[in-house]
Amino acid sequence: MRSYDLSPLYRATVGFDRMMNLLDSAARVDESAPSYPPYNIEKIDEDSYRISMAVAGFAEEELDITVTENSLVISGKKDKATGKEAKFLHQGIANRSFQRSFELADHIRIAGAALENGLLHIELAREVPEAMKPRSIKIEAKASKAAKVIEDQAA
Repeated sequence: MRSYDLSPLYRATVGFDRMMNLLDSAARVDESAPSYPPYNIEKIDEDSYRISMAVAGFAEEELDITVTENSLVISGKKDKATGKEAKFLHQGIANRSFQRSFELADHIRIAGAALENGLLHIELAREVPEAMKPRSIKIEAKASKAAKVIEDQAA
């Protein structure tokens, strides 16, 4: 696998440290990264997203969703002490704890979460502050003001 050195970009950018760290970590993705539980990330519309995670066998009490700054952490804890242990002929359903992290962009908030049919759906919404939204600037005609000044001076 190729490795890219992004250090030359650091000296030409100011305030993009977080983005550069994300690029560095994306370049270092390990193939042995955990793939459990499987998940989808959907773009619903321009400012809405949904993370759907397959958490079959987990109850609501066993799942935890935590947001800190720009990080979303979803974890599930399975209690092994359920009393009588079953003897499986085949065990294809994973019955283990997990923790999955997602880096969120600025101005992304969690709109809600629901557990239905073994899928955990987390709704995300982008809410850009009014001060950061594009706005239209009125252009004033300076030529008409200059012409009026010249007329006033001529009179």
